[in-house]
Amino acid sequence: MFKILEKREFSPVMKELVIKAPRVAMKCQAGQFIILRIHEEGERIPLTIADFNREKGTITIVFQEVGKTTMELGTLNVGDYVRDFVGPLGEPTHIENFGTVVCIGGGVGIAPVHPIARALKEAGNHVIGIIGSRNKDLLFWEDEMREVCSELHVTTDDGSYVRKGFVTDVLKEIVNERGTESVARVIAIGPQPMMKVTCGVTKEYGLKTIVSLNAVMVDGTGMCGCCRVSVGGETKFVCVDGPEFDGHQVDWTQLGRRAAIFKSEEQQAVEKYKSQCSCGGDK
Repeated sequence: MFKILEKREFSPVMKELVIKAPRVAMKCQAGQFIILRIHEEGERIPLTIADFNREKGTITIVFQEVGKTTMELGTLNVGDYVRDFVGPLGEPTHIENFGTVVCIGGGVGIAPVHPIARALKEAGNHVIGIIGSRNKDLLFWEDEMREVCSELHVTTDDGSYVRKGFVTDVLKEIVNERGTESVARVIAIGPQPMMKVTCGVTKEYGLKTIVSLNAVMVDGTGMCGCCRVSVGGETKFVCVDGPEFDGHQVDWTQLGRRAAIFKSEEQQAVEKYKSQCSCGGDK
């Protein structure tokens, strides 16, 4: 059992948990993820590691309540436990001194890009951070990102905070002002549409772009094959070959289709969960 030590609510649907998991914290690196299960009857869901503290033995996760399990996870409080917390899983981010790296976090993707930006800055890179969300209420960790970036740019889709626009608008401005030769690579993490559009922009500029994919996943060990994705015409498994890949090589159309496979079942689970909660029944 893994105990929840801290909890923060950035909005009614965006939350942060700090969980005691010393063995995971001892080995994890930027870019890796965990799979958790709340209780014996729960489903296994992957969440990228947003932060870790080896001395305290803790892992920080940030999640948005979009499905039954994340909604249930959001009801837990300090002192509660989750049944399973497996990790670290996946390949860590390749870190070296590239020069100037643009780290883009869209929505909940701000969380996983945080330890990557920190590691890149510690390796001597000039890290340009770009974070964005649909509105001010869904934006979080601005101060944390400012600490790990050499410079930080913030935007919201609706203009409710700082400036109106998309993360790709900011990226274009930076590249156009400073030149393509000034950026060694781009790392983009967030919703699939955001990463796809970002890769379209960077491909035009000829900028190497790394994305972190969040595919449908079950066991996290490469055995079930649920998280398969086509990269450069080859089949890869997000859980063991990723989660990071060359964004220009990802078959985004196939990935989008696979992400929608269980949409109806997911909606049914949400409706059933909400109904049980409103009736005071078993969760």
